[in-house]
Amino acid sequence: MHHSKATETMRQAHLSDVNIDDPFWSYYLDLVRNVVVPYQWEALNDRVNSAEPSGAVANFKIAAGMMVGEFYGMVFQDSDVAKWLEAVAYLLETRPDPDLEGIADGMIDIIELAQQDDGYVNTYFMLKEPGARWTNLAECHELYCAGHLIEAGVAYYRATGKRKLLDVVVRFADYIDSVFGTKPGKLRGYDGHQEIELALVKLYEVTGNERYLNLSAYFLNERGQKPSFFEQQLHERGGQTHFPGLNMATDLEYNQSHLPVREQDKAVGHAVRLVYMLAGMADVAARKHDQEMLDACMRLWDNIVSRQMYITGGIGSMVHGEAFSYDYDLPNDTVYAETCASIGLIFFAHRMLQTTKDAQFADVMERALYNTVIAGMSRDGKHFFYVNPLEVNPKSCGGNNKNYDHVKPVRQEWFGCACCPPNIARLLSSLGSYIYSVHEDTIYHHLYIGGEANLKVNGTNVVLKQESRYPWQGDIKIEVVPEKKQDFAVALRVPRWSGGNASICVNGRAIPAEQLKVVNGYAVIQREWSPSDVIALSLEMPIMRVHSHPAVQANAGKVAIQRGPLVYCLEEADNGNHLHQLVLPKKGGLSLLEEGILGGMIAIEADALRLNEETWDGALYSERELPDYRPAKAKFIPYYAWANRGEGEMRVWVREQ
Repeated sequence: MHHSKATETMRQAHLSDVNIDDPFWSYYLDLVRNVVVPYQWEALNDRVNSAEPSGAVANFKIAAGMMVGEFYGMVFQDSDVAKWLEAVAYLLETRPDPDLEGIADGMIDIIELAQQDDGYVNTYFMLKEPGARWTNLAECHELYCAGHLIEAGVAYYRATGKRKLLDVVVRFADYIDSVFGTKPGKLRGYDGHQEIELALVKLYEVTGNERYLNLSAYFLNERGQKPSFFEQQLHERGGQTHFPGLNMATDLEYNQSHLPVREQDKAVGHAVRLVYMLAGMADVAARKHDQEMLDACMRLWDNIVSRQMYITGGIGSMVHGEAFSYDYDLPNDTVYAETCASIGLIFFAHRMLQTTKDAQFADVMERALYNTVIAGMSRDGKHFFYVNPLEVNPKSCGGNNKNYDHVKPVRQEWFGCACCPPNIARLLSSLGSYIYSVHEDTIYHHLYIGGEANLKVNGTNVVLKQESRYPWQGDIKIEVVPEKKQDFAVALRVPRWSGGNASICVNGRAIPAEQLKVVNGYAVIQREWSPSDVIALSLEMPIMRVHSHPAVQANAGKVAIQRGPLVYCLEEADNGNHLHQLVLPKKGGLSLLEEGILGGMIAIEADALRLNEETWDGALYSERELPDYRPAKAKFIPYYAWANRGEGEMRVWVREQ
């Protein structure tokens, strides 16, 4: 593990400068634009009969005086509208769409009408508990909803140049700044669900107003100070709670307020809260050159990825509190691994990457993206997973077995608590901003996603055209087109899974060693580039058998299959039921199968053994010899594609002998 100094951060490419055109990702981006975002608008307006009502848009209309009614939904219902608007902003930044923009403008008008004179916006407190503002920060998500609205306002302004929503959130942020802080008469509090911190940094970036950066730093530094602010507020409310049974005000680890953030070194509590907080910490550490805060980010990162992360990039192994549990506790069947937590992990990884220029962060970003995040949405764009298990037996889900209540064997249409679907939409619609960064005289390639980017390096405009069949093949072609001959560097990430085996040619010739150096997992090519130079990067993509740390109880004696960034799984559709009866011999063959199903994926066939049930004597227990195994073929498909062919068993980790 290497610690890096809080240094000048890289600039990520603007979304408007990147056009994705990629055989793998274009399908998902078109899905978000044509299906997911329109479908979610219908759901937010309660026009999808088969889905639970949302009330989210209606709440704003009632608060704006355009409709009569009562608040409906969760205390954080506003955030679904905000995330939807943010996704729309990213779509508009990538490509104009007057109809969609018109719908969004209409929603923004409603939000502006609903905003109160002092700048406050939160439909739950405006409609349901008008006198109780800021009295239950541990549970009631006021600053969380504010943060999502701020993110939407910033994104919409960047995309369209329209200031209306930006002005709304600036007024709101100024009001929040007048309420919170250490000065006498101010509330020395912070949010129960972190989100405002990273949002305020975005607001600072777009307005240049340092107050917002300082307010973000205040919220981070105040968290976990003694005596506990949440316990104090609970006492002032006479012990009254919003979510009985969750103890959000007294279980301080749940919301990471058990210690000051700089002293934390173990990932604990609600997983989404932690990674959103860490994204804010990484932002503030970079902007304020705060080495101590960056070190805390590094320690927590190491704890997550080396002890508490699933092979799929899922995090948060316990259903109770949607939380981290303890080091190496990674059960596959009762797992939580919320889609939003992996999205938050990507936010955190991306910010650490900008500060450290270290490929380990991009590797994890890629793992979470290609496995958990896209597994969270079906191929039709209308069904979603909240929980992402690594092993499922549909018989356990439902019925009397309460241990598996949270695990669904098929994706659901919508949720009463619908944080995941709009989160997937906003991440995928902003995907273009995760691919490249520029720092000084170097262009960094983090993700291998095809398309075209317009970047500026050393004062020169450079167009990059990337083509590949990634993640199925490791051959990537990048055309480099500077407006004139220019000296700069191109840094290509060499993923960990390729074992460092990458061959690189420019214009058909292998690069001489003196022109190539590998720094922090990036192969850096420094030379004078001419218009239409072509880089050919070839990454080895072997089928890998992956084993867990010996302390991971759930995976003892088991193996998982990975190729490139993709983790694979067995499904009942291909292998019949009782998947637990399959065993992979240590030296058994593994081969690639080009598949026509699910958009032309590559499946993997393995030589396997299957427990021969016929030779068992029928008793529940028997002291006779174990039944024999018969040779079988096992077919693995990419994990992200599971549960698209009906309900059935699934598992990632398979016994090996």
